[in-house]
Amino acid sequence: MEAENALQARNEKTLLGFWVYLMTDVVLFATLFATYMVVRNGTNGGPAGADIFNLQFVLVETMLLLVSSFTSGLMAVAARKGDIAQAIWWLIITFTLGASFLGLELQEFSKLISENNSWQHSAFLSAFFTLVGTHGLHILFGLLWSVVLFAQLVKKGLTNNVTRRLSLFGMFWHFLDVIWIFIFTIVYLMGVVS
Repeated sequence: MEAENALQARNEKTLLGFWVYLMTDVVLFATLFATYMVVRNGTNGGPAGADIFNLQFVLVETMLLLVSSFTSGLMAVAARKGDIAQAIWWLIITFTLGASFLGLELQEFSKLISENNSWQHSAFLSAFFTLVGTHGLHILFGLLWSVVLFAQLVKKGLTNNVTRRLSLFGMFWHFLDVIWIFIFTIVYLMGVVS
């Protein structure tokens, strides 16, 4: 009983610590969004969002990330049920969708840079690359985390620690999806409309 209480207390502390971490990321992204909103019209005579954004392309990115959030949720459900094979399967699919999203984001960045629309061209582009690139770095971190989780699932199975880590990963991944919805709306949709 005492060991169970200690484990529960440890899990609660870990969860609280992770929520604190996520809130620091909220502050980071809020700052980046605020900066973007202030300088979004600072194009230095160069292109604005309407000139360079391809909404169909970004919609594909968005769908990949949203579906990956769903598969991440299925991974957590499988883990809670104790179905290690399903948890691994959904983790692999989540990784694949996330990697595809990141690949498309890098392709978009590469295209913009090759068209002489790099972060050095204007305040708008600098803020765009910083905001979207920071999200991309978080996606990369999530992908690396998922590889570690995969190795732990294969080696250790669904222990209490691994299941907790899967749950925290799911929270992180859903958080990135929420941030992307804001990016899609504020950066891309508003950029094309205005």
